[in-house]
This record gives sequence, C-alpha cells and structure tokens, in this order.
Amino acid sequence: MNKVFNGMLILFLMLSSVFCVQANEIVIKGSTTVLPIAQAAAEKYMQIHPEVKISVSGGGSGNGIKALIDQSTDIADSSRFLKDSEIRMAMEKNILPVPHRIALDSVVPVVHPENILTDITIDQLKGIYTGQIKNWKEIGGKDMVITVVSRDTSSGTYEIWESKVLNKERVTPKAQTLASNGAVAQAVASNPYAIGYVGIGYINKDLKALTVNGIEATIASAISGVFPVSRPLFMFTSGWPEGETAAFLTYVVSPEGQKVVQAEGYVPLYILK
Repeated sequence: MNKVFNGMLILFLMLSSVFCVQANEIVIKGSTTVLPIAQAAAEKYMQIHPEVKISVSGGGSGNGIKALIDQSTDIADSSRFLKDSEIRMAMEKNILPVPHRIALDSVVPVVHPENILTDITIDQLKGIYTGQIKNWKEIGGKDMVITVVSRDTSSGTYEIWESKVLNKERVTPKAQTLASNGAVAQAVASNPYAIGYVGIGYINKDLKALTVNGIEATIASAISGVFPVSRPLFMFTSGWPEGETAAFLTYVVSPEGQKVVQAEGYVPLYILK
C-alpha cells in the first residue's frame, strides 16, 4: 500500500512540476514589425522574473493570428486588426481573439542614402507600387529605373500599405516581395535604385526615410495620426489573458514597458515622463 501511495505521490509531484513549468512559459509568434518590441520586452521581463520563460518568433501577422487560432501560441503579435475571415475561423474553433494595443507605428517609405529625393506624395507612392511610375526622373530624381521592394501578403505591414497607399490596387508583379521588415531594409540599403517601406523602428543610418506629403514620421505625427501611414500595433490573446500572460501584457503597457517600446524606435501609447 505504501509503495502504491509513494508511486502516486511521485507521479503527482512530477505532473505538478510539469504544469508549473508550462504555467511559467509564454509563447509569442507573429508580426516582424512587433518582433523587436516583443523580444526586448521579453528580455526585460525575464530579468525581473527569472522563473518565467518567454519564446518569441516572427513569421508575419497572418501567421501569428493563425497560430493563435490553432492554439500553438499564447500571444499573437500583429501590426493590423483581424480580417473577417480570421474572425470566422476563430469562432469556428471557439477561440475569442482579444486585442491589446501595445504601441503605435508609422510605415515609412525608405530609399538608399544616395537617392536625392527627400519627400514623396501618396499618389507618387501609389504610382511606383502599381508600376505606373518606373523611373526616378519622373518624380524629380535621377534617371534610374526604380527597383520596387514590397512585403508578402501575409504581412500586416503590407495590409496597411495596400489600404492607405495602394487603395486596394495590386502591387506591380515586377516588385521584389520579401518576408520581413529587416529583409526590406537590407534590400534597400544595398541598392541605390530601390524603394521599400518599413515600420519606424527599422529605420537606420543605412536608409533614408522620406517624408510623405511633406510630413515626417515622428512620435508626435504618429500619436496624432497626422503621418499618412500610421497604425496601432497589437498583441492578441485567446480570451482575456490570465496568469503570466496577463502579467506580461500589463508590463508591456506600463510606463516601464512603454520605455522599451520607445527605446526600440517605436511610438509609445502615451507621452512618457
């Protein structure tokens, strides 16, 4: 009898240990725009709470939302809101995606530093990305054929570009389609003829950010919504979060978490002191 009891006790302790480990693990997948925020916030949070393990990966907003619906992630990073089709898929699986706005962002057109342009209009961007404008000289630049760099259609960054720049028209089939903000930034930085678009946090010394309709992408223009291609950034959970997931999300929107957002080059939800 004692052997049976001891065996059951050992099994109970083992299972309890497994459940505790699982309870202290958070899986985050999705948007490459939100990825730097999620990675930096996760690192800071684990420093404060060393008992918690957070794994973070990209893949795009669409893939993150799909993972949430498939229950293979605790948090889905997304640079856009859910599509109607995603909401229907979630409802079919009894999943209730809950949005948590964690930062603001501007999607900024970028060119190689050698490009002489400094400003571009929405109409000119649309012309370039639909293939109607093919040479930089058509909009005041040098006589160079434009290399168009865009994002894949599963990207939330592409979704906002399609909505606010292309007005739902198709990108030229000659465009290079890349899977991440980082890949776009690298492609433009290495090609004097290229134009691309990235989240504000990906702008660096190897890129020239263009003003749009004369408006610069800044914290103030993103918060006010004056910059023509501004948007909120989200973390989605299945239902209202609990436990460590809830605690992590609370940290992200706290003043300390928003300092991480700002340090990564993004726009906090509110003015920080």
